[in-house]
Amino acid sequence: MLRTALRNLLAHKTRLLMTALAVLLGTAFVSGTLVFSDSVGSAFRNRTAKSLDDVAVSVTAGGGPGSGALGARAVDKVRAIPGVTHVRPSVNGTTTVADKDGNPAGREWGSEGANYVPDKDGKDSRYPIRTGRGPKAADEVVLDTRTAARTGAALGGTVRLAVDGPVITKKLVGTVGTDDPRVGSGGSLALFDTPTAQKLLGKKGEFTELVVSATPGTDQDALAAKVRGVLPKGFQAQSGTALAAEQSKIIDKETKSIRNTFLVFAGIALFVGVFIIANTFTMLIAQRTREIALLRAVGASRRQVVRSVLIEAGLLGLVASAVGFVLGLGIAVGLRSVLNSTGASLPDGPLVVEPMALLSALAVGTVVTVLAAWLPSRKAARIAPVEALSAVDQPAAPRGLVLRNTLGGALTALGVAIMLYVTTIRDSSGLTTAMAGSAITLTGVIVLAPLLSRPFVALFGRITDRLTGVSGKLARRNALRNPRRTAATASALMIGLTLITGFTVVAISADRGVDRMGGQDLTADYKVTSSGFGGLSPDVARTLGKQKGIDAAVPIRMTGFQSGNAPAGLRATDVASIGKVTDLKVREGSLAAVRGKSVAVSEEYAKQRALRVGSSLPMEFHDGKKATARVAAVYADNDVLSDVIGAPSFVDPHLDKVLDQEVLVKAAPGTSGDLPDTIRKALGANPLIKVQSQDDLRRESAGNIGDILFLMYGLLGMAVVIAVIGVVNTLAMSVFERTREIGMLRAIGLARSGVKRMVRLESVMIAMFGAVLGVGLGVFLAWSGGHILRSSFPTYEMVVPWGRIGIFLLLALAVGVLAAVWPARRAAKLNVLESIGSQ
Repeated sequence: MLRTALRNLLAHKTRLLMTALAVLLGTAFVSGTLVFSDSVGSAFRNRTAKSLDDVAVSVTAGGGPGSGALGARAVDKVRAIPGVTHVRPSVNGTTTVADKDGNPAGREWGSEGANYVPDKDGKDSRYPIRTGRGPKAADEVVLDTRTAARTGAALGGTVRLAVDGPVITKKLVGTVGTDDPRVGSGGSLALFDTPTAQKLLGKKGEFTELVVSATPGTDQDALAAKVRGVLPKGFQAQSGTALAAEQSKIIDKETKSIRNTFLVFAGIALFVGVFIIANTFTMLIAQRTREIALLRAVGASRRQVVRSVLIEAGLLGLVASAVGFVLGLGIAVGLRSVLNSTGASLPDGPLVVEPMALLSALAVGTVVTVLAAWLPSRKAARIAPVEALSAVDQPAAPRGLVLRNTLGGALTALGVAIMLYVTTIRDSSGLTTAMAGSAITLTGVIVLAPLLSRPFVALFGRITDRLTGVSGKLARRNALRNPRRTAATASALMIGLTLITGFTVVAISADRGVDRMGGQDLTADYKVTSSGFGGLSPDVARTLGKQKGIDAAVPIRMTGFQSGNAPAGLRATDVASIGKVTDLKVREGSLAAVRGKSVAVSEEYAKQRALRVGSSLPMEFHDGKKATARVAAVYADNDVLSDVIGAPSFVDPHLDKVLDQEVLVKAAPGTSGDLPDTIRKALGANPLIKVQSQDDLRRESAGNIGDILFLMYGLLGMAVVIAVIGVVNTLAMSVFERTREIGMLRAIGLARSGVKRMVRLESVMIAMFGAVLGVGLGVFLAWSGGHILRSSFPTYEMVVPWGRIGIFLLLALAVGVLAAVWPARRAAKLNVLESIGSQ
């Protein structure tokens, strides 16, 4: 039987090519994902390990009440501990450097500033000098080599940068190398002398971290315990090994998240491939019934027949998986490039090919192929020798279709009932239920597809009959001849289009909801924010408030507090002007009374805390200080503002550094559209500053959703490609199966063009059936599942993008036409006499 399986595999290699291609693509996706995640994780770990080479212990201020500050006394205490060879006091923060065009030279999350700490030889071992020297004066700066190249500044030239608002110009005196993963992944690094770094990034005389080096062989955990023993409470000391382990866990978690996301889509592609594999082996077995009957007649048992088919499937899966693994290496490289082009900034590094990735790809591809071929193999084994010798292709038994239709109807009804129940759920707790209901509904429709194919094909066939005559009638009858085959081929396409349609409807509906949410309360013409995460200097709002053409420039600061162990947000702003930049509706009291320790609260927060005008609100701030505020006003819930509004004089004492999160700008009546340029010029063409209109804010929100949606299209595209391969495969094998029939049609006068038209129309019927079913199911699942978003997303309302759905249907039509090109040409070229004489 092994020899028989090998012979069959070699004899039908052309017919199995498309099936092998489907397995190949699915396993390539799996192996590419595994190799990609291993490679990225290794690159991150290598960079992190290099940056922690000389770190035996890291000391930081705890940040809690009474934690104290890291100053010179702490440095002296740690330096005196036996075994400590060096203590490097660090100051870190966000610094945005301008490139040649005045834009940020690095990614927002990776724009770093720090102090340069020279050793006795005048060099900082953490940042090796590449050119020039380290900074020694307040007007000097050193950049990493990549950032220096982006600025276009030569040694001795000027560099423009910003920390929290005003533009700073400094002289470039050197460039350095760095192993910092954030800088290596697209960020930037600016180094100052220590006093300047403390002034710009922190507080005078204070550090953000002490990096402790020790003699070789020192127990880092024991040293960390000694460091904790000499410092007051509130300081944290963590060993280098613990830091490396913590970073490794974070990296593993992040790469695992990426890996699992891609593997889900790889699983979808393989699931679609199951339909193609099962279809192919079902048709091959039908074509080889005489051969199987002879084997049974000469003594082959049913088990041997099953084993022969499964061995054939296993060999096919193994070979396809091996080729797929090689293709997966290219996919791994491509994924890095694609994600980097979208702003991921993944670190460079070699491909890491773990044995587990190879074994997983081979195992997955082989197992999926064998499982898909299991039912066809059992069908082959059940054929009695005498019946098989007298029949070539029999339709499915009526009982089997009845049982299948009953099961499919029950599953579909259960899934629809669950999804209708989901529409009554008003919070995210229904997500698991919605996912289960969607899976059951999709499964039910797949099982029920043969029954659904009959009315669709019959209806579609009536149209083609009138337009194409005999070719249309033949195509309709061919599609209806074996509804299981038609349904299996169409289901592969249906799965992909169901997911694509569902994601599209939800994404576009969310986009419209974000658009409505963003514009309903904001009345400012522009929002000014920092491209980094450090906030804006109060000077920004004061400067803008003096500019011609600006009616109001309202700063908003933010902090948090707890009241009754419930966290809440507190905004500080110019209460007298806030009404010019947001639609703030006061329900009770007066905003004019919000001064000193008086605050205004939102309706929702007032309801939660049972507050009203005149109520007292106990508050505990993040700095550990407590206060009791008086409620002076209650305002309608507002997307621009938070739970509580207070005066700056009330909030500022609780901020480590007084910075504005944003400045909302209202243009004066009659101001021209070049106000954004005026704002940027007023702020010195600062690379830190982002000036966004309401349209910009909407596009930014829509851009994120759009990027995610197109990423989904790309990931699901693999499943659609495999589904198209399935249509081609089914038609090609169907043409081979009907060789004699096509010969008879040609003999009685059907032209070659009529044969081509017949095959094309059958392909279009299959593709359109899958498309209509997929689009309809996708819209239904998006409608029912979207209800669970409305509790946390009040402005969400389902929008059916008819334009895109029309495009999906047109693409399905094109798929049907293109998939039939090769099978139709093959059918038309068949020799009439040879075809009639074929068995």
